[in-house]
Amino acid sequence: MPHVTFIHGIANKPPAEDLLAIWCRALAEAGAPLSDLGVTSSIVYWADLMYASPDTDLTAHEGVLENTPQAIDASGGATAPVPATPEEAAFLAALRARLTSAGDAEVEAAAAAGASATAGGQGALERVPLPWFLKKPLMEVLLRDVHHYLFDTPFGPPGRPVVPIRATIRERFRTALAAVGANGPHVVVSHSMGTVIAYDCLKRLEGCARVDGLITIGSPLGLDEIQDQLQPGWSRADGFPHERVADRWFNLFDRLDPVCGFDPELANDYRRGGQDTVLDQAVMNNGAWRHSATKYLRQPAFVQALRSLLKR
Repeated sequence: MPHVTFIHGIANKPPAEDLLAIWCRALAEAGAPLSDLGVTSSIVYWADLMYASPDTDLTAHEGVLENTPQAIDASGGATAPVPATPEEAAFLAALRARLTSAGDAEVEAAAAAGASATAGGQGALERVPLPWFLKKPLMEVLLRDVHHYLFDTPFGPPGRPVVPIRATIRERFRTALAAVGANGPHVVVSHSMGTVIAYDCLKRLEGCARVDGLITIGSPLGLDEIQDQLQPGWSRADGFPHERVADRWFNLFDRLDPVCGFDPELANDYRRGGQDTVLDQAVMNNGAWRHSATKYLRQPAFVQALRSLLKR
C-alpha cells in the first residue's frame, strides 16, 4: 500500500496524532484525501525533544492564527544556542548574520514578483514582506533547532531527559521508514527544518531505508551555512540523495517565506552527476505568513507532485 511519511519543522507543535490529522485534513481539502486514495501515513515527530509539553491550542492550527508567526510554525520560543566550539560559534555568527540581513533580499524579491503577482490577481498586501520584529522569534527558533541538530547538541527541555538531538531524531526517522512496508510507493514529505533532517538521513545515514520520492516545502537547504555542515556526503555536483531516493525530489517554495526565501531553489545545489535533478516549483501562499505547512499542502502544485509520486 502506498505510504506518506511526514516530518515537521521548527517550533512547538500539537501532539503527533493531532498534527498528522491537521496535515491530512489540509490535503483532503486540496483534493488529495490520503485514506480515500488508499494511502497510509505517519509522522516523524521531534517537537517533544525541544519543548516540555505540546502545543494544545488547536484553534491556532485550524486556521484562526494561520497568518501569524505565533501559529503552528512559530510557537514556543527558543533560547539562544550556546556554542561549544569555535566552529559552532562561527556557524552561529554566519547564520545569524544571514537571517538578520534577509530583509533587503525579501523586499527585492517582492518587487521582482510584483508584476506577476498583480497579473495573477494577488492583492498588494500579500506581496509585502513581514517586518523583522515579527519574524525574529521564528529566526531564533530556526537558529536553535538547526544548530542543535547539525552539531548533535545534548539538550532536554525542563522535565525531560537530555539527549543528543541529531542521533535521537535520526533514529526516529530510521525507525519510521523501516516500519513501512514495501507494497507501494513510499514518499517522504518534509517541511522547514524537517527538510534538513530528511535530507541528512536519506543522504548520509547508514541503514536508512530507501524511499520512492521526496517532497520538501519551505526548505532552508539552500543556505550555504547548512550545506557546509552536511559534509561529508553533500556536494554541489552530486548532492542529490540518490542513495536512498529512487524517483524524484520536488521542492516547493514561496519567495516570501522567511525560512526558504533567502535561497529557495535547490536544483543547482543538489545536482546528480553534475546535472540539475531537483524539480523546483515556486508557489504563492495566501496571506502575510507564508511559511505555514498547511498552506503549502493545499497548493495544487503540491497535490500534483504528491499524486505523481504515489501514482494516484
